[in-house]
Amino acid sequence: MDVEINLVVSRPETTDAVTRGAARLFVAMGYAPLAEVGLPNGRRADIMALGPRGEIAIAEVKSSLEDYRTDRKWGEYAPFCDAFYFAVAPHFPQGVLPEGPGRIVADAFGGAVVIEAPVAPLAPARRKSLTLAFARLAAMRAIMG
Repeated sequence: MDVEINLVVSRPETTDAVTRGAARLFVAMGYAPLAEVGLPNGRRADIMALGPRGEIAIAEVKSSLEDYRTDRKWGEYAPFCDAFYFAVAPHFPQGVLPEGPGRIVADAFGGAVVIEAPVAPLAPARRKSLTLAFARLAAMRAIMG
């Protein structure tokens, strides 16, 4: 007996799953990720990850084609990271994403880098400022829960 099951997953559930999977991927790559990190320009990175040599990566999670088309602020993240990625679910139509940024495909259990992000090293003063802010945010979250 063949049974077809169609699951409808809401946009918040997709966002949560992709965020969790991309964060797990960053951990596997040796990075320490934080979700929802405020940036000096007033934007908020979905995931910011600090690498073992101090490198900073940002991933912008896109849960749907509509989410991608209505949110064009992703270009404002590049000045605050060495490498920028889009993180999308396996069913996301990747052909609509621009060339240039890296690409992560993820679900709730993990992810994979399908396109490496080009590296554009941050200026030392900006790196120090971002690293200190990242560390303070991580410490506050650890204490405050």
